[in-house]
Formats: sequence, structure tokens, C-alpha cells
Amino acid sequence: MNQPRPLCRGDKVAVVSLSSGMLGEEGCSHNIELGTRRLKEFGLDPVFMPNALRGTQYLDEYPEKRAEDLKQAFSDDSIKGILCAIGGDDTYRLLPFLMEDREFVETVRRSPKLFTGFSDTTINHLMLYRLGLQTFYGPCFLCDLGEIAETMLPYTEAAFLRYFEDYRNWKITPSEVWYEERTDFSRAAMGTERVSHRETRGYELLQGNALFEGELLGGCLESIYDMLTGTRYEEEREICERYHLFPDREQWRGKIMFLETCEEKPTPVLLRKELEAISETGAFDEISGLLIGKPMDEQYYEEYKQVYLDVLGSYGFPILYNLNFGHATPRMALPYGAMARVNVKLQQIIFL
Repeated sequence: MNQPRPLCRGDKVAVVSLSSGMLGEEGCSHNIELGTRRLKEFGLDPVFMPNALRGTQYLDEYPEKRAEDLKQAFSDDSIKGILCAIGGDDTYRLLPFLMEDREFVETVRRSPKLFTGFSDTTINHLMLYRLGLQTFYGPCFLCDLGEIAETMLPYTEAAFLRYFEDYRNWKITPSEVWYEERTDFSRAAMGTERVSHRETRGYELLQGNALFEGELLGGCLESIYDMLTGTRYEEEREICERYHLFPDREQWRGKIMFLETCEEKPTPVLLRKELEAISETGAFDEISGLLIGKPMDEQYYEEYKQVYLDVLGSYGFPILYNLNFGHATPRMALPYGAMARVNVKLQQIIFL
């Protein structure tokens, strides 16, 4: 894997809207103000790419413009990091404009840059993973830098600040609190704090050895399910298969897979279907362990545990539940392709 260098104070970082264009809507103007201010306080120079703020309708109609922004961010040598605005559900539409552009492919391989985001950004992560770039399943601009509380959520802020360090110095432990999702994201709600709860469970080992290691690879379950089945968009499966986006069975050998569920809070019945779709690829026959993110608002918390055990229990690999990554807040960052050692007894993940 080509590893990007850590960020440094003074670096330019690009903000790109690769999926939803909502960052360009008037209702997000206060998030832009907050996110811009916080990036500058971190010593970074935010650059909104030409189409990042063009709005939902325009970016829905012109996916090639979203792709152009990513190309420009990689080709501009003054830009050292790339922040996804938010997720969405159709970033797969960018694949033909990117994967068939030889110059873009070579630029990614020649000029590795820090890339962060989650949710539908799973598709972008897997594309860049295929091109050999290590990326980070972590904070995004709108949800995290643009958090409307007085400050960023402390655990998430600490995760973002790790982007200024070599990831091999990271040690990840559970957050002491978790937060309910907001119901009001408007400018009128600026300065209000999220409802928080003391974390009482920590990382829960559902089965298997309490000490395991492997390289990290995964993403959002719903994004992977849609990629494999075309359930949301019929063409998505064909396009993702064309570019071999979901890693081959052999690529999963010895990996630690990480999975998390989205803000749609899939029912346990749907969760079972999603896991069974991955099972059909043979990936679960190869991995060395599984990390599972906390469900948003802890909805279906116990029911999900039972589904994971029902579908995956026979494989025998370790399953670690209730980690702080993905849609539930706060969130850490997971580096794709990094060799991680998981120690459940010490409640920590370290990178080797």
C-alpha cells in the first residue's frame, strides 16, 4: 500500500462532495463556517473544490463533475489531504470517470494523499484500495468538522488530530461516552450539545480469541450490500463488478474485516441478508477477525448481536462488537491495509 504522509500545519486540504451534494445547500452554510474555522484552528488551509458546493440537484445530474473534483485534488501538488463532505448513496456513478482515466490512476499511485470519510465513501475507499492507496475510514467534513456543538466531539477531534501523526503510533480505545443522533441540525440549534450517555459496555467479544491481528479492510454494510446485490440501484452491481471493486476472496485472506450499519438503522432481518450476501463471496472463509461498529442510537443493539452470531458463529473467527467507527458518534478512524493487533483484555487496538 502507498501510505500518505501525515498532515502538517500549513497544509492545504481539499473538501470534495463525491456522493450527496447537500454541503452546497443553504441549510448547511453554518456547518461550512464551523468546519472552515476548525480546520484553520488546526493549522490547515481548507480548499473547497470547484463543484463541492454546487448543491444536490447539480451534482446528481453531473456525477462527472464530482469526479473532476477528486481528479483535481489528487493532481494539485499543493493539496496534501482530501476530506469527503459527507456520504450519500450513489458515488458508484463516479467509477467510470475515474477508473478509465489513466492519468488519474497514475496520479493516485504516484502522489498518495490522506483521504478520509465514511458511509457511501466506502465505494471510494475500495476504489483507492484497489489502486494501492491507504485511506482512512473516519471523520468527514459536514458531520464532524461541521458539528454544531460548541466544539467538535472530543473523541472524534482526537481521531482527526491523529492524522497529524504516523498511524503506527496510534492506540485506539473505547470512548467513555456515546451520543444520540441529533434531530435538529439547523443554524438555530448551533451551540446545543448532543444527548450523551456513559459507555458501560466497552468492546464486547461475541466469540473467538481475545487477541488477534490482521490488516484492516471493510466499510459500511449497506454500501457493500448495495454493491454486491444492486438492491438500491440496479446498475450499481454491474458497475462495481466491472471494476472489481469488492476484493476477491484471496484478498480477504488473513484480514480483519470491519463493518458498521448506517443511519437507516437496518432491521435485524435486513442485517441478516447483508451478512449472507457477503458470505456468498467467500470472504468470511478467509478473514482472521471481524470488528463491528456501534449501531446508531444503540437501536437493535442486542438483536444485532444475535444476528451476527447466528450467521457467522460457525466460522469461529473473533467477533468484536461495539466499536466507535462509522455512523454512530463519536468516531475514530481506521486505516485501510494497516496491520492491527486487537487486544480485548486491554480494550485496545494498536497498529504494528
